[in-house]
Amino acid sequence: MWVGAAFLSALLLGFYDVAKKRSLGGNAVIPVLLLNTLFSSLIFLPVILSAECGFGWFASTSLDSGTGSLTDHALVALKSLITLSSWLCGYYAIKHLPLTIVGPVNATRPVVVLIGATLLFGERLNMWQWGGVLLTILSLYLLSIAGRKENINFKQSRYVWAMFAAMLLGVVSGLYDKYIISTHELDPTFVQSWFSVYQFMMMTIISCVVWLPKRSTERLEWRWSIPLISLFVTCADFCYYHALDMEGSMIAVVSMIRRSSVIVTFVCGALLFGERNLRTKALDLVLILIGMILLALGSM
Repeated sequence: MWVGAAFLSALLLGFYDVAKKRSLGGNAVIPVLLLNTLFSSLIFLPVILSAECGFGWFASTSLDSGTGSLTDHALVALKSLITLSSWLCGYYAIKHLPLTIVGPVNATRPVVVLIGATLLFGERLNMWQWGGVLLTILSLYLLSIAGRKENINFKQSRYVWAMFAAMLLGVVSGLYDKYIISTHELDPTFVQSWFSVYQFMMMTIISCVVWLPKRSTERLEWRWSIPLISLFVTCADFCYYHALDMEGSMIAVVSMIRRSSVIVTFVCGALLFGERNLRTKALDLVLILIGMILLALGSM
C-alpha cells in the first residue's frame, strides 16, 4: 500500500515541477512562492480549524488531525524552515535552467542520503548500492556535458549551485520527515497542515523585506498554473507522509520511487517547453533510473 502511495506522490511531483516552470516564466520567484504557500495554507485551513476547535469534520478519515504541543509545533516550524530554504533555491534553479537538467539532478537525492549515512554514521554500502552510486555519478558527469551544449557551466552558474543546494536541503528535509513522524510520532496530517501555515508566515516576512521594495521591476503576472503548484505539491506530500506513516515503509525506497517523477518532468520539458539535446539527456535519465533501481534493491 505504501508503495502505491509513493508512486502517486511521484506522479504528482512531476506535474508540480511543470506547474512551477510554467508559473515562473517571466515572473519574480518570491511572489510566486508566496502565493504557493498561501494557497497550500488555505487548502489545510479547514483541517486545522476542525482539529483546534474540536469540530470533528474529518473524523475517521485520512484528514483527521489532532492538536500538537509547543514542542510539536517547534519541530514542524523547523521542518518548514528547511523545506522553504530548499524551495527558494529550487524555484530560482527551475526558473533559469531547463527541466530536462533540473529533473535528473533532483532524482539523485537518494544517492546523497546514502553517501551521508556512510560518512556520518559509518554505514557500509552493499554491492547493489555501490552500483547505484557509481551510475549516478557517471550520469551527473554526462549531464554536465549536455549542459555545456546549452551554455550552462556546472562549475560557474549560480543557478546550478542553487539547484544542488535545493537538492541537499531536500535530502535534509526528507530525513527530518522520517525523524519527526517515526521518532516523535507526529501525525502526518498535523505536520503537513501546520507546515504550510508556518511556511506562509515565513514567506510573508521574506516578501516584505526582499520583494516589496523591488516590485516595480520584479513583477508578478497571474497565471492559473500558480494555484496548481499548491494543489499538486499538497497532494504529493499528503501521499508521501502517509506512505512514511504506514507500517513497513522504508525511507530509502520511498525516496527512490518519489524521484521517478523525473520521467514526467523530462517528457513535459521536451513536449511543452521544446528543450534541446534530448538524446544525450535521455541517456543520463536512463542511467539515473537504473541507479535508483539498484539502490532500492540494495536497501531492501
